[in-house]
Amino acid sequence: MDCVFCAIRDGETSAHIVLDRPDSLAFLDARPVFPGHVLVIPKRHVVTLADLPEDLLAPLFTAVQDLSRAVPAAMDGDGSFVANNNVVSQSVPHLHIHVVPRKRKDGLRGFFWPRQKYESESAMADTAARIRTALGP
Repeated sequence: MDCVFCAIRDGETSAHIVLDRPDSLAFLDARPVFPGHVLVIPKRHVVTLADLPEDLLAPLFTAVQDLSRAVPAAMDGDGSFVANNNVVSQSVPHLHIHVVPRKRKDGLRGFFWPRQKYESESAMADTAARIRTALGP
């Protein structure tokens, strides 16, 4: 099985990790809708939300909830957009929840997600550090 998210989980592929818990992992999306866009995954490989074992539901969504607070705080946002896409247009076949910082009048409309790149690796590292700080201990 070649899964880029499993490779990130295993340390085989680099990523800017913002949260690492026993059952969940979160890292910056390499092609964010807005800077601070994170992906939250269960550490166990499952493809869709329907495949997620019940014992992993609470740990995954506790991490999502924590990040839904931390990401806007870290990015001076007004709130967050939390989304999951299963199968159709799912770019990586590993369950992942998007937590995207939002600001009023940020231009995001509906399900059109214009992607962008970080200015530099250091900008990406700084963003990850801000989110980790906002998460607290």
